[in-house]
Amino acid sequence: MGSSSRAGARTDQSQRAEGLEGFAGWIEDLLRTRGYEIDSPRGGGRSKLADDAGVHRAAVSRLLQRQSMPDLETMRRIAAVLGVPLREMLIRSGRLTEDDLPLAGGERPVTGEDHQRLSAEEAAHRMGVPPELRDLFAKVARQFLPEGG
Repeated sequence: MGSSSRAGARTDQSQRAEGLEGFAGWIEDLLRTRGYEIDSPRGGGRSKLADDAGVHRAAVSRLLQRQSMPDLETMRRIAAVLGVPLREMLIRSGRLTEDDLPLAGGERPVTGEDHQRLSAEEAAHRMGVPPELRDLFAKVARQFLPEGG
């Protein structure tokens, strides 16, 4: 391997490490905001996240210890538990860009502090549930939401 190849590989590794650092920090902030106790030495919040998301505890630990980025399925499950759009998760992880995942109809992306949970009715509307079924959809959806959700 030539010296320019080695330098390029070091740059790629450095960029991946910076991306992982930023992504893991963002996930930590989300976890704290949502009440996961991730700062205790016993790691109870990490285990709870893994259990809630149905993923391996090691995947959560590797992410929070900045060792590796989760795979797509793990990311999808964590996004669902944290109430974050998968699109945002993929973009913040550096796996894809906003250009890779354009929003339909020129909608503005939901990010960070702008992120608020949709009402069941608004979710039904955005998902294209026919108007005559939206009340039923909302009633059923509320059964699966946490208290106050």
